[in-house]
Amino acid sequence: MNYYNVCLPNYSIGEDCYKEIPYFARHYGKKAVVIGGKTAMAKAKAFLLEGIKDSDMEILDFIWFGGDSTYENGNALIANKTVQDADIIFGVGGGRACDTCKYVANEMDKPLFNFPTVGSNCASVTSISVIYNPDGSFREYYYPKIADHTFINSAVIADSPYELLWAGIGDALSKEYEAVFSSKDDDLTHTPLMGVQLSKICTEPLLTYGQEALESCEKKQVTKALEQVILDIIISTGLVSNMCTQIPNYYYNSSLAHCVYYGSTVTKGGHAHLHGEVVALGVLCMLTYENQNEMCQRIMKFNHAIGLPVCFDDVDISEDEFETMTEKAMTTTEWEFRPKDVTKEKFIQCMKEQNAIGRTFKGLEA
Repeated sequence: MNYYNVCLPNYSIGEDCYKEIPYFARHYGKKAVVIGGKTAMAKAKAFLLEGIKDSDMEILDFIWFGGDSTYENGNALIANKTVQDADIIFGVGGGRACDTCKYVANEMDKPLFNFPTVGSNCASVTSISVIYNPDGSFREYYYPKIADHTFINSAVIADSPYELLWAGIGDALSKEYEAVFSSKDDDLTHTPLMGVQLSKICTEPLLTYGQEALESCEKKQVTKALEQVILDIIISTGLVSNMCTQIPNYYYNSSLAHCVYYGSTVTKGGHAHLHGEVVALGVLCMLTYENQNEMCQRIMKFNHAIGLPVCFDDVDISEDEFETMTEKAMTTTEWEFRPKDVTKEKFIQCMKEQNAIGRTFKGLEA
């Protein structure tokens, strides 16, 4: 390859940021279609209409994205006449809604503005979509272009479900440790080196502001702590994702913590738990794998303080399911790009060790 592209997110944040929509849309067109989750669109609708008021922009319709980021739902949207007639796609909602809209916009070669309504993930600013099978199991990654602009309305996110911000903190906790871990064997060039270094600012804001941000979300109040955590979850981790992903050359975006999550999707009880909730436990497994005992204890204390898991009992997974989990994990991109020392046996062992450590921790805390 004689060249490569690095596309980084453009974004606006704040309670009144939707007022900037007409300005950023001025070169893309005048007709938009909103695609998203039902609840998300209901909460964002008034803000969106107010944002384009007195401009020459028009919203053609508000269309449900289908409930999950599957190719089937995306293809149904691509076939929708209103979506075809729109100049711009507005993706509104959580990670799965944004991932679906990225697929649709990429396949149709249309501009995309994303409007995350929860602080649970960085999907609104990344050039990767997580695609699931219709039964809810993980299928594969899809690599679209990034959104042309992302509008982060902190008032909308303050009004989002507490548990989604909670799980978002758990997911974002993985970014530093996974990027550093997955790249440890390689001689990094400019872009992935920058991404890995940037990952190192993703943890501390969560530990500093996380609990206060959750309290703000519970009270539905926009505060400094809430906005700092939102920016960490959506923007900081999203920047790392975009800089650390260049398939087939390298993939440092996620690693063993996400292997634990993808494995959980084929267990009896684990699949019912939120993505970031299980990833937070995966972080502890990875720290245990690396013998980072002091950091593992620090993250366990943080997890315990806000109710994130510290052992597999907390996510309804038994040790007799570890083999099945690992078989699923071994089908993922994370496993393909794992460090050289990672084996199936070592992965299972680190889950067993963390399960014992977490159980002991909970016993000491009782």
